[in-house]
Amino acid sequence: MSDSERNRISVSLVDVSENNESDFIALAAEFEALLSRKGYGRSEIVRDEAQPQRFYDVRHWVDAEAAEKSHADREVQALTVRLHLIARVSHVVNGVARPDDRRFLFDDRRARVEPDRRAGFTRRVMNAEGSHTARSDQDRRLGPRRLRDRAGRIDLVAAARRAREHADAAFSRFKVGAALETADGLVFTGCNIENATYGLTICAERVAMFKALSEGHRAFTRIAIVADTQVPTPPCGACRQILWEFGGNLEIKLANLTQEGDTHQLKDLLPLPFDARLL
Repeated sequence: MSDSERNRISVSLVDVSENNESDFIALAAEFEALLSRKGYGRSEIVRDEAQPQRFYDVRHWVDAEAAEKSHADREVQALTVRLHLIARVSHVVNGVARPDDRRFLFDDRRARVEPDRRAGFTRRVMNAEGSHTARSDQDRRLGPRRLRDRAGRIDLVAAARRAREHADAAFSRFKVGAALETADGLVFTGCNIENATYGLTICAERVAMFKALSEGHRAFTRIAIVADTQVPTPPCGACRQILWEFGGNLEIKLANLTQEGDTHQLKDLLPLPFDARLL
């Protein structure tokens, strides 16, 4: 197979928090070194000159298998967690997705990311030291279309509402949907699935988490939970435990079918949690 057939490219939109640009540049250099050292590929950072805090992270993978290994690599995940502490990251192009990955990434069709011909940044590439080099005229602009919320942000609540439609709640008639975002910007959805024995029923939040874990993801940033109630419904105790054990102090966004409710940190919903530190 030729290199042109094997190589893959992924592009992520990175909105860096104010006063964290230098930290981001340093972290980007660590990413570049790690990808190169492990033979996964290389990355380059493109600045959007129209919005000073916005960058595009372009990953050139050796092949699809290298990309999958990178996503499951604990060192890469650790760097990704650090990145999400200082920036909001959203995928624009996923050149290594399996055919059904779009179902997880964009459950709400209206939240799909597409090229934005209006995006106007100069074609300059930033290297790890922060200097710039001109890009060729053949390079294409990589800007995202405006999402339903705002540019570059995946609408988790919309994804959770869509997931809720698939709930199997034959006994309680209480349908719930959840959408979990991984540290590298993918979204896994879940719905509650009930069972005649009741005890084997599983909640939407745990379905979303287990789906993500089964695909090799171990770092997460936030989850949206939707139910058809007047007041947005928080996760049950079992779900709080699972979310904490595998996701840590996640951002929890609650909503119903018509409006969004409050956003909480999981540590506030589960004070004094039991986890592996106590074993």
